Amino acid sequence: MTQTQDAATAADRRTRTFGWSDPAEHASLLGQRSGLELMLAMASGELPPPPIMRLIDVAGFHAREGSITVEIDPQEFHYNPLGTVHGGIISTLLDTAAACSVHSTLPAGVGYTSMDLNVRFLRAVTIGSGRLTCTGEVLQRGRRTALAQARLTDAAGRLIAHATSTCMLFDLPPA
Repeated sequence: MTQTQDAATAADRRTRTFGWSDPAEHASLLGQRSGLELMLAMASGELPPPPIMRLIDVAGFHAREGSITVEIDPQEFHYNPLGTVHGGIISTLLDTAAACSVHSTLPAGVGYTSMDLNVRFLRAVTIGSGRLTCTGEVLQRGRRTALAQARLTDAAGRLIAHATSTCMLFDLPPA
């Protein structure tokens, strides 16, 4: 890189700073509250969001039993080298909505983990797409697994991406 390129690069730099709460502080609540109680506490601000939600700058989080909605405003720091929102950000939104929807159905003392996430990307996303809304819902829940889906739409209501996810359910160890 030449000095001119270095100077131009430095002048074009943007910065971003964010903070988060220690996630270990709230880990003990997994065995004491139902999944819906935890999701509602995060949605109301009683509990801080997990660090990933601060990292990607989630704009809204809404919960009801069996369904979670996550909102985000696309920003430059979400972009890939092609000038669109990175597929990893889109996948993170879909995974969050689908898996947290499963979590919202679980009693206290039961945990989950994603076993798979199958994503279909349908449209590119840019800042011009406006607020994105990602809604997940549980399609089926058994004793050991649950199936959920999530739909990501842009501000005009167009489908951006769709995903399905299988989650494994398990008993949490006693606190």
